Amino acid sequence: MALAPDPTEVRRGTLDELSRLGVRLPPPQYPLIWDPGDRVAIRPRRELACRAAILTVLLAVHDRLPRRSAMRWLRDAQLLDRVTRREWRFIAGRLGDPALVDLQRDALHGLVWVLGLADDLDPLLPRSDRLDVLLPDPWADPAAFPAWLTRLPPPRRDPAEAAALLDLYCCLDWAYQEGERHGDPTPGPVPPVAIGARRWALEWAVVLRGPYHDDPPNWDDVDLSV
Repeated sequence: MALAPDPTEVRRGTLDELSRLGVRLPPPQYPLIWDPGDRVAIRPRRELACRAAILTVLLAVHDRLPRRSAMRWLRDAQLLDRVTRREWRFIAGRLGDPALVDLQRDALHGLVWVLGLADDLDPLLPRSDRLDVLLPDPWADPAAFPAWLTRLPPPRRDPAEAAALLDLYCCLDWAYQEGERHGDPTPGPVPPVAIGARRWALEWAVVLRGPYHDDPPNWDDVDLSV
């Protein structure tokens, strides 16, 4: 793992970006995401890719992929053991809120950025309209999944860059929620819930280690309350 960048310097850059966007700034006591001396890494590429594939299947079920086809695809791609309980309830029985599942599209866009398949995660731009081209097709033969894995670009995201983006999205999530409560207009077409979903992906993908960090969370256990 690499030494994480200076959190104070990163936060200063985040505040400059928030000011440029014209959104509310968090209060001075809003916590830093990591401490000086902490270390940072990005989850292994295969782990990121498997999570992206599972979200792709989940969203395909939302879009009316037959449940049996989805379960067969996950089984043949050897991904069943990575599916969370909440995801399985929706895939196997369509139990859960479809609107919450639909939010995973922006989380998926965040993972696509971490994987290096999308060039940016600009909060002023909607998610990529090429996700169905960039990701494995759950409507097709699951044998294509291993081939897709081999075509992935080599890891290219700098953990420090990902950590800085995580800090930005944590503060953006706070700013958008506060703005929504006060009736502020959003600075672009991306709604507050989508900002939170992108943050979810970054919170999961960026691994921080230090005296005050717990083990990396499972997908369904990511904490967005702060």
